Amino acid sequence: MELLYWFESVRTPVLDVLMSLVTHLGEEACFMAAALLVLWCVDKRRGYYLLTVGFAGTLASQWLKIACRVPRPWVRDPGFTIVESARAEAGGYSFPSGHTQCAVGWLGGVARFSRSVWVRIVCVALLLAVPVSRMYLGVHTPADVGVSFVLAAALVFAVYPLVESTLWFPERMYIIIGGMLAVSLAFVGFVELWPFPADIDRLNLAAAVKNAYSMAGAAAGVLVVYAFDSSCLHFPTRAPWWGQAVKLAGGLALVAAVKSLLKAPLLALYAGVPIAHSVRYFLVVLTAGCLWPMTFRVFARYAK
Repeated sequence: MELLYWFESVRTPVLDVLMSLVTHLGEEACFMAAALLVLWCVDKRRGYYLLTVGFAGTLASQWLKIACRVPRPWVRDPGFTIVESARAEAGGYSFPSGHTQCAVGWLGGVARFSRSVWVRIVCVALLLAVPVSRMYLGVHTPADVGVSFVLAAALVFAVYPLVESTLWFPERMYIIIGGMLAVSLAFVGFVELWPFPADIDRLNLAAAVKNAYSMAGAAAGVLVVYAFDSSCLHFPTRAPWWGQAVKLAGGLALVAAVKSLLKAPLLALYAGVPIAHSVRYFLVVLTAGCLWPMTFRVFARYAK
């Protein structure tokens, strides 16, 4: 807490705004936009690499959160204050930092496969800034961000050679995605069957259950997407610059719309049972990996 109190002492309105902007790089929306940009417009193998790193890191982070159940800094020390604008995105347990894990995962992944020195420098600078922003805003301790940083960095370097080997052994991707699905199903089993103490925060447990089912559905969707694209779709990533812009903007809008519009109907259809989250994320992934890429050949025709 001493370091957090030091950050509290040096806060200024300008730094508050700057750190609030930097911390957004660790949100799910930024990670998904980056991964889909690479998958749709740059290189499918590298896109699956970012998705794998992000998925594995998020799964590990969510599992640790509900297993360790460490309260936020201002809960542990009522005398400590945070930057209020950060409170809305700081729900749930504190350890480990999901924003740090997400930012280090996708920015570190881009730095790992990029051949541009400047891209690597910018990515490394930003991935170092995100955990600092989490502590500056007062929503995480050094232990929270440190464990997440190490975990995400390990995944960045460990997953890269595995996914790169699919260039010569494509069937290995089924093993990688199958492993993601198996671990996510194990997480579902954990949140459903583990004898949590009676004093556990019910809202946090409900969030963990939702996340577990959502990730299981997403992993199943990725498996179907990879099989469909490998066997018959074979969507191209090439397109002129305006085509890439349309692919990215249109695809992100479509995915966001499907994710939002399906939530209420599916929860009503399944009477609030968590499997609704699995179905929703399964359909969202199919939209992103199968439905929208069916349009990509139109853009590829104009590529030089």
